[in-house]
Amino acid sequence: MAIVETRDLTKVFNGRKAVDHLNLEIEGGELFGLLGPNGAGKSTTVAMLSTILRPTEGTAIVGAYDIRKQPKEVRDIIGVVTQDVGLYDDLTAVENLAYFGRLHGIEGSKLRKRIDELLDLVQLRDHAKSRVKTFSGGMKHRLNLAVGLIHKPKILFLDEPTTGLDPAARLTVWELIKRFQAEGITILLTTHYMEEADYLCDRVAIIDQGKIVALDAPAALKRSIGKLEVIEVKARVPKELVVGLRRLPKIEKVDATSDGLRLLTPIADVVLSRVVKSLADGGVHVDSLHIVQPTLEDVFIKLIGRALRD
Repeated sequence: MAIVETRDLTKVFNGRKAVDHLNLEIEGGELFGLLGPNGAGKSTTVAMLSTILRPTEGTAIVGAYDIRKQPKEVRDIIGVVTQDVGLYDDLTAVENLAYFGRLHGIEGSKLRKRIDELLDLVQLRDHAKSRVKTFSGGMKHRLNLAVGLIHKPKILFLDEPTTGLDPAARLTVWELIKRFQAEGITILLTTHYMEEADYLCDRVAIIDQGKIVALDAPAALKRSIGKLEVIEVKARVPKELVVGLRRLPKIEKVDATSDGLRLLTPIADVVLSRVVKSLADGGVHVDSLHIVQPTLEDVFIKLIGRALRD
């Protein structure tokens, strides 16, 4: 049964639709992802669902409550964690949790017990009395997650929760999010990290320019682009040579990456020799070349025609 349901949810800023008649359902206990580049409408969607922004059109039901008509009831059952860490640097971890707990009406032994539970959950027990300004970025993100859970919400909105973290810290946060779901919390995660959505989410909606362009389990989305494979090239390839590669037979897409190219093709083993010859003829030094399976980013490229990048 759906615990979050949007109904033509729309937000317009200065004549531009940041979210455009969004319709989706999130099941109770599900970890649901909104995947898309910055500016796609992910954060605006979370802001409306959490009653921070009022929709221009449409509405949503969160729990059993309408975000337009019952905003207080909605806020009572949700937790919100954004990419901007909302902690007080001069307070300790315990003091931050106590402050936000009291804002939710939690007091006394109940609050102390909840703080102890959360410090253990986010692995900050040894830093309970340390001031937040001494914390690393990863530690701050973990404490920020704990703050979002202080009042035991039924639904947790995570808006780009790992932005700015190094890979090790990001993996730690991923494991925490998995633990939250295992405790029965329904989670809506927004991200522009394809590997994050692939690893964490039961289902993913790919969103672009405020509209959902695909929605399914990550594995099903990757299967949806057909029997395509990816040739991943790490090399500095001139633009004119990229144009030439796009003209090769059986090359469906060629997309630039930070350190090379990704080529989508239905017959990678056949096309590979043509790609190598083209690069060699163009005098390109290739650092590495691999055939890999499609990712969620390849799904986005197939659907939208451009990479899932800012």
